Order: sequence, then structure tokens, then C-alpha cells
Amino acid sequence: MANEIRCRCPRCTVRALMAPAVIITIGVLFLLHEMRSGYFDFSNTYPFILIVIGAVLLASSLAPMTGHVESITTAPAPPPAPPSVTPGVPQNPLPGQGQ
Repeated sequence: MANEIRCRCPRCTVRALMAPAVIITIGVLFLLHEMRSGYFDFSNTYPFILIVIGAVLLASSLAPMTGHVESITTAPAPPPAPPSVTPGVPQNPLPGQGQ
């Protein structure tokens, strides 16, 4: 994962802020609930989380993709070639068994 090329375009940068924005919003809502319990219950404040998610998605869709880098994954190495068989020599179908 350390060799992976990360995109630094504005769209990917804004999209990377989704998780921190949601976590900060939840933390602020819990803080408000503890300070002023009553109205700041989760059943009344969950729309704020949806608004934050929508705002980040809207900002990322409006951001330009200049300099966008597609994620490049390296293909797995091909399997090793089977050992070569010399022609004319019969091969034992059960290795380790006497003839």
C-alpha cells in the first residue's frame, strides 16, 4: 500500500474529507446533547449528519478533476513455468513410486 499512487486532484481531496467531517459532526452533536440535553437528542439531530454527507458529496461533484490520477494496481506475478520434460523419457505418473 505504501507504493500506491494517491490522487491529489481537488475532487479526491474533498471526497477524502467525508469521514472526518462526519466524525466531527457526530462529536459536536454528542457534545450538544451532553451540554443541553432535551432537544439535542439523536432522533432530532440525525438530519445534520445527512446534511454534512450531502454537502461533502456536492462539493466533491462540483470540484474539478484537473490532475486526476486513476488508481494503478500492479498485476500479480504470473505463476512459474512448469518444469521442462525431456522428450523420449517416460515420466512416472506417481512420483516416489518404484517401477
